[in-house]
Amino acid sequence: MSLRLAGYAALFDRVDRGGDIVRRGAFQRTLGEAARPLPLLWQHRPDRRIGSVTLAEEDRRGLRVIAALDDAADEALAALKSGAVRGLSFGYRVRRALGTAPRELFDLDLVEVSLVSVPMMPGARVHMLR
Repeated sequence: MSLRLAGYAALFDRVDRGGDIVRRGAFQRTLGEAARPLPLLWQHRPDRRIGSVTLAEEDRRGLRVIAALDDAADEALAALKSGAVRGLSFGYRVRRALGTAPRELFDLDLVEVSLVSVPMMPGARVHMLR
């Protein structure tokens, strides 16, 4: 049986390490169009798919995700179980944004979710393993 994780890949209304602020509703269009599960990647590497996002939804706090890791994702499984890696992040394309420093993100194409060592958004992390 594969390991499942839950957490937040993005938090709303906070400046991330890159100077961006994701606003509530930024993922709504993409989530409404999603016809297939999003890939769960290791450290944003497209050649390191470690599972699939089985649920992605916006709530009041941010982009909440539940994902299932593949049984073959040995490095990620070990890092999660030991607590060495707990960060979450997401890959995206900007559809609509305003400003600079900080840039407010209002509409994004969500491409993937990644398990990462250091998330761009402090606080974006795995909260539960099962």
